[in-house]
Formats: sequence, structure tokens, C-alpha cells
Amino acid sequence: MVDLLLQLADDPDLDVELSYDALRGLTLDLMAGGTDTAAITVEWAISELIKQPQLIRQVTEELDKVIGRERWVEEKDIPHLPYLDAIIKETLRKYPVAPLLAPHLAMEDCNVAGYDIRKGTRVFVNAWSIGRNPSPWEQPEEFRPERFLGRNIDVKGQDFELLPFGAGRRMCPGYNLGLKMVQLSMANLLQGFNWKLPDNAKVEDLNMEEACGLTLPRKFPLVAVMEPRLSLHLYKT
Repeated sequence: MVDLLLQLADDPDLDVELSYDALRGLTLDLMAGGTDTAAITVEWAISELIKQPQLIRQVTEELDKVIGRERWVEEKDIPHLPYLDAIIKETLRKYPVAPLLAPHLAMEDCNVAGYDIRKGTRVFVNAWSIGRNPSPWEQPEEFRPERFLGRNIDVKGQDFELLPFGAGRRMCPGYNLGLKMVQLSMANLLQGFNWKLPDNAKVEDLNMEEACGLTLPRKFPLVAVMEPRLSLHLYKT
């Protein structure tokens, strides 16, 4: 990818304005955005599911019905798993990977919702606060995937109450890949394993504190026990 961008920047026959500063910035964005974001989302989802075992039963029943227990889930199966999709959307609502999204810059003077925004203003969108706003979300502090069932709300920047990847031309360029990684990771982990806390741990004591930073990881990593739930031959490499 970097080689291709360098060719575009150096080709005099192409009308592409791509400076080396822009190249460095784009490469940094891709590296930072793809380092731990999918893993953080999966860890939050598993944490919330462990707290509510009935949710794990519901999603594994869906996986068994659609896929069965004699093969692993594949990418083509994902559109047929609405409850899994609801779990991922609820996770991204409550725990957006980038709580303040990427910074935006006003290119010209404008007025937004009665507020005058001057050219050059740096704008941060608080996706964490939007996802926990009680106006569009009933009981926003609760983890309830059912709120997305039967509702045509996506995470691609078209519904402003759910903006984990931002919206418009400055939305996350890797959202499509990132979303597929989370979907397949979650589907495989839930289809292939039963999840529980270690024997000496209690669900009510599971710490759900968030760490502060550009991303939103757990303050304390999740420690869980995985047990196979499929035919043993499927785990052989």
C-alpha cells in the first residue's frame, strides 16, 4: 500500500495532490487504527456476555441453528446471524473504540445547530457520550442487544445516534475490514467455546472500568475460562 501511495505521489501524469507529510499521516492513522481496536471490541463484548449468561445462550442457540456444530462459521454466514450483529452493535454503542473519534477541522465558517463554527476550528465528536445519551437510548447504561433487533440502524455513519466509526469523508477508512474482523472473531469464539469466569471469581465482582486514551480498553484485562463446545476434530489444525 505504501509503495502504491509513493507511486501516486511521484507520478507527474496523475493529478493527485499527495505530499509526503500526508503519506506519513495516513500511514500513522492506519497503524494506530488497526493495532488493538478489534481486540478491544471483542474483549468488551465477551465481558458483557459473561455478566449475562442468558445472552450467551441466545447467541449460541442462533449459531447452532444457522451453522450447526459440525463446521466452523464462515464469513458468508454472518448476514444470517441477527442476534450476533445486535451484540456487536450494542458493544460499539456502549464502548466505542475511539471515544472521541478522529479530530475534524472546519474547512470554512459554518453554523451547526445554531452554533457558529469558525474556519480552522478543531472539532472532537464524543461518540462515547452519544452512545450513552438517554434521549435516543432507553436505559443506556444497560447492555441490551435486543434494542437493535428489528431496527434498521447501522454503524456506517448514516445514523447519528450510533457513530463508532464516524461519518462522512473523515470516517474510519478501515471500518469495513474492522467490522468483519470483529464479526468473525466473535462468531468463532462464541460458536467454539463456552465462557465463564475462573472458579474463584464472581460475576458481580467483574470489574468493568474503562482506561483513558485514544482507544477505550478495559482498565483491567479480562480473565476468563474457555471450554470447547464443538466436536473435538474441528479444533485440530
